[in-house]
Amino acid sequence: MPTSSDDSRTTFDWPVRVYYEDTDAGGVVFYANYLRFMERGRTEWLRALGYEQDDLRQREGIIFTVRRVEIEYLAPARFNDRLTVRSSLDQVGGASLDFAQRIIRATDGVICCQGSVKVACLHAETFRPRRMPASLLSAIGRLASAPMESRA
Repeated sequence: MPTSSDDSRTTFDWPVRVYYEDTDAGGVVFYANYLRFMERGRTEWLRALGYEQDDLRQREGIIFTVRRVEIEYLAPARFNDRLTVRSSLDQVGGASLDFAQRIIRATDGVICCQGSVKVACLHAETFRPRRMPASLLSAIGRLASAPMESRA
């Protein structure tokens, strides 16, 4: 569910359940799977804006790729935990998006991990940076004035 934070950035929440396959031998979420959860959160954020990544590739000739990621692990999540992936858009460039993301345990509000992710918009064939379509930039620009709706 979308929310608005104290610093006026629009945030987008996406629920995730921890499955057995997400855990390691210690019974906690394997560290790399947090990145997968964050990817789902960003994908659903884009979908809530009305854009599908495969449509953007076919119609606009663009793809999004992670350019940089920084993550900090703070508390374990375990099998069957309900988590919330909270994605906040920090900065918008012509060909990039900077996200702050947190994964929060739903039962007690504990932040399991947090990180920043820079996503680049690329030409689908050449993999060179490409400006995002004006319609997408416009939709992103409206975030501060109109909350998004989750399709969870």
